[in-house]
Amino acid sequence: MLIFWEQELVFLATPKTGSTAIEVALESLASVAMQRPATLKHITARQYRAHLSPLLNETARARFTTVALMREPIGWLRSWYRFAQRDELDDPVHALHGCSFDAFAQAYATGDAPGFPRIDSQSDFLCDAQGHPLVDRIFRYEDMDTFVQFLEDRLDCAITLPRVNVPPAADVNLSAATEARLRSAMGADFALYAGLR
Repeated sequence: MLIFWEQELVFLATPKTGSTAIEVALESLASVAMQRPATLKHITARQYRAHLSPLLNETARARFTTVALMREPIGWLRSWYRFAQRDELDDPVHALHGCSFDAFAQAYATGDAPGFPRIDSQSDFLCDAQGHPLVDRIFRYEDMDTFVQFLEDRLDCAITLPRVNVPPAADVNLSAATEARLRSAMGADFALYAGLR
């Protein structure tokens, strides 16, 4: 999470949406950069609204604008799978050792993934319990140029995003049946994503 005090802007770091590259590029411009531990880096919109927003609004006597990115849901899950394949996680008892993306996706769709990393949905990160967005502006990860243009206008500087935290290549093919299950299980994410302009 990045807080830009003078610009009254807060960037909420949705996991697996390029947040590390954004933080590397903009940390020096931010008044506050929460990067470690991951639970602080990835403060959800609900947590922000409940705890940090009141403090910022009262202290600055202004309402901060929140922005975040959202990735196409199946592409986002592919990124999580590739991330979990990193070399530093390679050990004989690694839960994903020998696990295909199709099997990973099936386990995610059923919500029954013992031993797999816990992965909350993007809609859980960005919305309230009823599914209403809590972030002022949500940009599509796949349209990063629009997001960067917004930041450049708001922060009044040119921005070049580095390539960092790139997960290894992996076979991320899905069967049609598994994709259909995912689309159903990730319905809230697909609805939110479809509504982004």
